[in-house]
Amino acid sequence: MEKRQDAIAQADEALLAQLGYKQEFKRAFTPLEVFGIAFSIIGLLPSIASVLFYAIPNGGPAAMVWGWAVASLFILCVGMSMAELGSAAPTSGGLYFWTHSLSSPRCRNLLAWIVGYANTIGSIASVASIDWGCAVQITAAASIGSGQHYMATNAQTFGVFTAIVLTHAIICCLGTAVLARMQTVFVALNILLCLAVIIALPAATPAEFKNSASYALGNFTNLNGWPDGYAFILSFLAPLWTICSFDSSVHISEEASNAATAVPWAIVSAIGIAGVLGWAINVSLAFCMGTDLNNLLDSPIGQPMAQIFFNSFGQNGTLALWAFVVIVQYMMGSSMVLAASRQSFAFARDGALPFSGWLYRMNGFTKTPVNTVWFVAVFAIALGLLSFAGTQAIDAIFAISVTALYIAYAIPITARFVFKNDFKPGPFSLGVMSLPVAVISVSYMCFMDIVFFFPTTPQTDVADMNYTVVVLGGVMALSLVWYYFPKYGGVHWFTGPVANVGASEGGVAWDRDSSTEEGSQNQKGTPVDVGTEEISEKS
Repeated sequence: MEKRQDAIAQADEALLAQLGYKQEFKRAFTPLEVFGIAFSIIGLLPSIASVLFYAIPNGGPAAMVWGWAVASLFILCVGMSMAELGSAAPTSGGLYFWTHSLSSPRCRNLLAWIVGYANTIGSIASVASIDWGCAVQITAAASIGSGQHYMATNAQTFGVFTAIVLTHAIICCLGTAVLARMQTVFVALNILLCLAVIIALPAATPAEFKNSASYALGNFTNLNGWPDGYAFILSFLAPLWTICSFDSSVHISEEASNAATAVPWAIVSAIGIAGVLGWAINVSLAFCMGTDLNNLLDSPIGQPMAQIFFNSFGQNGTLALWAFVVIVQYMMGSSMVLAASRQSFAFARDGALPFSGWLYRMNGFTKTPVNTVWFVAVFAIALGLLSFAGTQAIDAIFAISVTALYIAYAIPITARFVFKNDFKPGPFSLGVMSLPVAVISVSYMCFMDIVFFFPTTPQTDVADMNYTVVVLGGVMALSLVWYYFPKYGGVHWFTGPVANVGASEGGVAWDRDSSTEEGSQNQKGTPVDVGTEEISEKS
C-alpha cells in the first residue's frame, strides 16, 4: 500500500512539474476528501434555504421542482466539460491556466487575465454569499427562539456575517491535513441532514399545510410580474447558486492525491448527487409548504424554509433541525474560503494580483497560504457592505457568484475548441461527446449570465435595480484598466502562468510531452510558439 501511495505521489508531482510548477503543498486530500470539498460547498439543504426566495415568487412549487430538474441537467454538462480540463491539467490555477494554454498567442494573455479576475471575484462573492446566508440563518434562529418577535437589522446581520468570515479565515489557516480530514465530516452531515428533511418533513407536516400532487408538481405562481416563461428561468438561480463553485476541487488539486482522476470525478459526482438529492428536497418542500406563498416570503423569521419547518415541526423541533442547517452552512463557508484562497494563491503566484509578492507566500509553520486566506476574508467582508444599500444590493452577491464564475468557466471550455491547440485528454474524457457537451455548456452559461443581469421585477427603480452588472462590471472594468494601464499595466509584463520548477521558463502550454527537443527547452511544452523576447522580459 505504501509503495502504491508513493508511486501516486511521485506521479502527481511529476505531472505538476510537467505543467511547470513545483510541489509546494502537502498532498493530504484523498479522492473522497476532494469530493467532500465540492459537495460541502454545494451544501444542499442550507443552500436551498438561502436561495428559496428566488424560486417561490418565480413559479412557486412547480418552479422549485421542475426548474431544479432542468437546471441540474445543464449544470451537469458544465461540470463534465470542466472535469475534462481538470483531468488533463490538475493545477490550482485551473481556469486561467487552461485558458492561457489553449488560446491563441494573440489573445491568451488577455483572456487568462479576464478569467483569473472573474474566477477571483466569483470565488470571493461565493464566500460572501454563503456566509451572508449563514448569518441570516443564525438571525432566523433567534427569531424562532423569540416566538418571531425579534427581527434582525442589517447592521446586526452584518456583524454576525463579519464574525463568521473571520472565524473561517482562522480555520483555513490550519494545516492541510486538518482541513482535509474535516471534509469527510462535512459530507456525512450534509447527506444525513438531507435525508432527515426528505423523510421527516412529510411525516411531521400537519394536514393544513400538506399539498396535493397537482398543486406541488403543477401549480405555477408568478408573483414578480415577468412573463411566466421568463419567471421560470429566473427560478434557476436557486439551483445555479446551490450547485456552483464546483471548480473548488480544481483549486485544491495540488493538495490532492491522484489529482488527475480524483478532481474530475469529484466534480461530476458532486453535481450528480446534488442534483438528485436537491430535487428530492424540493419535492418534499413543495408537498409540505402550504399554499400561502406570500406568508412564506413575508415571514418575520426572514427565511421561507425556516417558516416551512416552523409550520411542520413547531418551535422546538425547528430550532433543533435549524441548528444543523446552520452548522452545515458554516461548514460550506469554511470550504469555500479554503478553495478561494488557493485560487488567489495560484493567481498571485503568476504575479497577476495586486501585492502578489506578499500574497504568494507559504506559511512556514502550517504550510498553507495564510496571506491569501486573509485576502479573501477581507474582500468578502467588503462585499458584505452592500447589505447597507438594500436587499437588492446584497442579492447581487448571490448572482455575482454565479455570473462571474460562469464567465470564468465558459472561456477555457470555448478556447479548447475555438483555438488551435494540442489538447491531450486526461484519464477522464467524454470522447466524441466532448464538443456537443461543450456547446450545450457554453450556450447555457452565456444565456444565464444575461438573464441574471435583469432586475427582479419588470417595474423597477434605483432601490430595486439589479446591482449585479454594476458590481461585477465595475470589478472587471477595473481589472482591464489595470491591464492596459500605461507603462505599469499587465499588458507590459503579464505573460500568463509562470514556471517555477527546474529550467522551465517558456510560455504555458498544453502539450505535456517534454521528450522532444522543443520540450527540453520548454518544460511545460507548448503547441504554439512563444516569443523568446516576451519570456526573457518576464523572467
